[in-house]
Parts: sequence; C-alpha cells; structure tokens
Amino acid sequence: MPATKRCSFCDERVTPGRGIMYVKRDGRIQYYCSSKCRRNAELGRKPHKVKWTKRSREARGKE
Repeated sequence: MPATKRCSFCDERVTPGRGIMYVKRDGRIQYYCSSKCRRNAELGRKPHKVKWTKRSREARGKE
C-alpha cells in the first residue's frame, strides 16, 4: 500500500489517489489536500497564521 503524504500547507494527511501534487520549476514537489490549501499557499499566506490549519492550532496550544 502506498504511503500517505502530508499537505504542504495545513499538514493534514493526503491519502493516495486524493489531493493535488504540484511540481515547482526548481523541481520541488508539494502536496495539497485540497484546492483551498493550494490557493492559500499561492497567495503567500503563512500556515501558522491561518486559524483552521493544524500548524496554527499546534502553535496556539489547541492540539
């Protein structure tokens, strides 16, 4: 069974066959669980400042 990946923005799990794989021009690969995460990353938003992300919740002591 293929391993699950982590979303590059919100740090949630991306199961095989789901989500978006984005390859940058410099060859870096980024995985996104949804278009919501991809758009927020493209807009330059920081994951630890967006309240609904797992990274933000961990930074604020909620999880």
